[in-house]
Amino acid sequence: MLDRSAETLIALRRIIHALEANAREMARASGLTQAQLLVMHTLARSGQEMPRDIARSLGVGQATVSIQIDKLAARGLVRRERRQADRRAVWVILTEAGRELLDRTPDPLYDRFRARFDTLDPWEQAMLMAVTERVADLLDAKDTLPLPHANEPSAPPQAESS
Repeated sequence: MLDRSAETLIALRRIIHALEANAREMARASGLTQAQLLVMHTLARSGQEMPRDIARSLGVGQATVSIQIDKLAARGLVRRERRQADRRAVWVILTEAGRELLDRTPDPLYDRFRARFDTLDPWEQAMLMAVTERVADLLDAKDTLPLPHANEPSAPPQAESS
């Protein structure tokens, strides 16, 4: 008979497997790699970011992000723009084509989870949230960036005033 910690880790591995399978399916459906999807979702939150800020938020090197940005720009999903105030500053901006791709990339796991979670009583929702946050703490994963949902509202790019 397994102890509770072993049973819990097995359940967590099943969850991780479901999340990874879903991320792979999203990558297949979008035609992007998981790394490219992460960059796109990071941009979707604000509409524009500097490459160093994208790298920082994803916990990777700027060179790694630059490679992904190059590939996304080649497909017309993002564009680079130098700012008038400081010509050295380059912003990466999610294009309309990029937004549309994110909007039509299915996330069945998120949709299924959300529908089921929303039927729970508020106390059950709060308990699940507290437990999952505690598990993240136990695994030193509290600051790990999740893959945001494709349908989360994102801010449109803001023009810089100069």
